[in-house]
Amino acid sequence: MKKEKKVELENFSEKTDEELVAMALKNPDSYGFLVQRYEEKLLRYIMRISRSTKEDCEDILQDVFLSAYKNLNDFDQDLKFSSWIYRITHNKVISHFRKVTARPKTTTYEGDSNLLNILASDEDLVRNLERKYTAVEVKDVLDRLDERYREVLVLKFLEEKDYKEISDILEKPMGTVATLISRAKQQFKEKTQEGSSKGEKL
Repeated sequence: MKKEKKVELENFSEKTDEELVAMALKNPDSYGFLVQRYEEKLLRYIMRISRSTKEDCEDILQDVFLSAYKNLNDFDQDLKFSSWIYRITHNKVISHFRKVTARPKTTTYEGDSNLLNILASDEDLVRNLERKYTAVEVKDVLDRLDERYREVLVLKFLEEKDYKEISDILEKPMGTVATLISRAKQQFKEKTQEGSSKGEKL
């Protein structure tokens, strides 16, 4: 029995998410493999979209994994596990935001200095962006976007989710997702141009 467990520990990284879910349903200890696989990704995602303190983001993450574990039996096999747990995360962030909406927002994530370059690689934006922006300026633009637009940009360009995955995460039709992404890029472009026309730092 111990030998079998050791083999599982050595090979879990080669298993699919769905295989790990099946393992976790049989042996709760195996759920830790999924936590290890997703904790860094999800914490980064929460920090990108929530504009909360790191401590709050870590609390949200803990709540996400607890909720996912409690509902593992109800995991929709028609979804990718990554989409399912991102959906839970999205909903937990919204729930948290509603609880603390009166508190000041504090953006703490510092890792998106290349977001403008990622967005600028898109044909719809590249010809409209005439100068380089610092990480601080880009973050300020993101902070001024509508929440729904900010999140779809993060999902598409930073989390690298395709339209189907974003549709599953946000529980919106793919046509709606395409519209949101188009409008998000337009608003991002407008915010950058707005700052430039005023001759101010964004």
